[in-house]
Amino acid sequence: MHTVWKGSISFGLVNIPVKLHAATENKDVKLRQLHKECHTPISYKKVCEGCQKEVKDEEIVKAYEYTKNKFVILDEEDLENIRKEAEDKAVQIIDFVKLEEIDPIYFEKTYYLSPDTTGAKAYVLLRKTLEESGKIGIAKITIRAKEQLAIVRVYKNTLVMEVIHFPDEVRDAKDVPNIPGVETVVQKELETALMLVDQLTTEFDPTKYTDDYRTALMQLIEAKQAEGNGTVTVNDKRPLPDNVTDLMSALQASLDKTKKPTTRKKRTTTRTKKNA
Repeated sequence: MHTVWKGSISFGLVNIPVKLHAATENKDVKLRQLHKECHTPISYKKVCEGCQKEVKDEEIVKAYEYTKNKFVILDEEDLENIRKEAEDKAVQIIDFVKLEEIDPIYFEKTYYLSPDTTGAKAYVLLRKTLEESGKIGIAKITIRAKEQLAIVRVYKNTLVMEVIHFPDEVRDAKDVPNIPGVETVVQKELETALMLVDQLTTEFDPTKYTDDYRTALMQLIEAKQAEGNGTVTVNDKRPLPDNVTDLMSALQASLDKTKKPTTRKKRTTTRTKKNA
C-alpha cells in the first residue's frame, strides 16, 4: 500500500512513528475527450491571457488575489519555508472527544495509519487506549502543504486518521435558501411514514450497495469493444515538442556527417593559358 505521508503522532509523552496510507480510492470511470472530426485527444494548455501564448511551468509564479485584479506575488522559497516548518512538526493529539459529538458533515477523507519500524509497541498502546476509553483523538497534520484538522480512531483493529474540515470551512445551514419553517404535520401521515421506516430498517451491510451507473457504463464499453462498434485508433497528429524536434535534427545531422562521400571519377579539363 502506497505511503502518502511519514512522520509521528504523539499524545502526552508517547511518540509513535507512523506511515499514512489512503484508505479509499476513486472508482469513477474516466472518459477522454476526442476531436469529433479526427478522433485526436483534446489537450489543455496553460495560456497567458495577456500575451496570448502558451507558458511553461518555470514561467509561472503563485499569487493571492486580495481584490479584483490585484495580487500579492508569493515566492516559492517563502512557501517552501512555511511548508517545511509545518511538516517537520510531529502530529500531536490535542484533545480526546466522543465520536458521536462530530457531525458527519465535517468528514473529508480517511487514511490508514501503520506503525513505522520502531513504533509497534506505542501503536498498540494508543489503539488500546482509544478502545478502552471509547474516545477519539483530535489532531492537526500537514499533508501536501495544507494544514488539516483530523481525528484518530480505531477501525477493525487498525488506527485510522480522518481528515475533517475546520469549522469555518463548513457553510452555515442558515444560508440555505427556501428551507420551510415549523409546519403542522398530519398525525396519520407521520404514523404511516414511521411504519415505512420501520419496515425498511435493517443492519448496515456495505456490500449490498453497488454503483449501478458505473457497472452499466463498463458493460456498455465492453460490449462496444467486443463488437468493434465505435472503437477508433487514434493517429497522433500533434506536432513534436521543440526538444524532440531539436533531438531529431541533431540525430539527422550526425547521420549526415558520418555518411561516406560518394566516389566520383575526376573529369579532366583543358584550360588555355592566356599570354601575359
